[in-house]
Amino acid sequence: GGLVAVSKVDFTIPERSIVSLIGPNGAGKTTFFNVLLGVIDPTDGSVDFLGRRMIAQPHHIVYESLIWVMPAVVLGLIALGGAAAGILSGRLLAIVGLGVLLLLIGTLLLSVIRPVWYQKRLARLGIFRSARPNDMVGAGVGRTFQNIRLFKNMSAVENVLVGMHPKLRSNLVSALFNTKGMQREEVVALNRAQELLALVGLRGKGNETARNLPYGDQRRLEIARALASDPRLLLLDEPAAGMNPKETMDLVSLISRLRNDLGLTILLIEHDMKVVMGISDRITVLDHGDKIAEGTPEEVRRDPKVIEAY
Repeated sequence: GGLVAVSKVDFTIPERSIVSLIGPNGAGKTTFFNVLLGVIDPTDGSVDFLGRRMIAQPHHIVYESLIWVMPAVVLGLIALGGAAAGILSGRLLAIVGLGVLLLLIGTLLLSVIRPVWYQKRLARLGIFRSARPNDMVGAGVGRTFQNIRLFKNMSAVENVLVGMHPKLRSNLVSALFNTKGMQREEVVALNRAQELLALVGLRGKGNETARNLPYGDQRRLEIARALASDPRLLLLDEPAAGMNPKETMDLVSLISRLRNDLGLTILLIEHDMKVVMGISDRITVLDHGDKIAEGTPEEVRRDPKVIEAY
């Protein structure tokens, strides 16, 4: 019965565009970001990305619980039938019982980890669960945060390497045996991390601890970490907050290069209207959870509802 944080907001982000989402404090902008990233489940509506439904109300998820337990139940029933018929000895029955337990644990872990192939199998069975944040990153969405969320005691390059994690192919076995494949991948990842640091203006600062970097550099480092997952869509939550005018202009130039040189699509939340008006192809305005205006910067600037909201 209170305020709906994001109410019936239809929103399209054209590919290779820079779209800004603006509005007064408390308008619902960050909540909208969190819905897009799977952090908050919407009570209604859906989010599609590159033609694929990613977030919506769950569908037929009761059937998934049958998938968790059915293999173990079937194996258990077969074992009991064999024991009743005198085919299985007590020792074999105990071994099968252990197998049933391990199978049950395995299927439950699978439902927690939810690898891509598992989700595809569920979709074929008509079972739908909303993507989680890591699923969205894997699909090609990266983000920064309104309040900087770096690993402050790690170096700048280590922060970027963490962002690459979803794209790395090394596993537990290759790490334990320090295989040549893993060594090669580490070298490639480190070189790529240095390239991303240079791209955002942090060349030569890879070994500095994140917490010791100036504020503006921390903002850029967070962008580099988001880029490390190789996103198609980049969500920037108030990237210019707290920056001085020169840092802000450098940031505007960086965002333009990300779109023009890397072909990224960018969705931006920002309170600095000079940044918004100077860089955006389209602007959407929220106020108290509702979309009150949408259009080009000039159209939004003249809209009476926007003028009143601000």
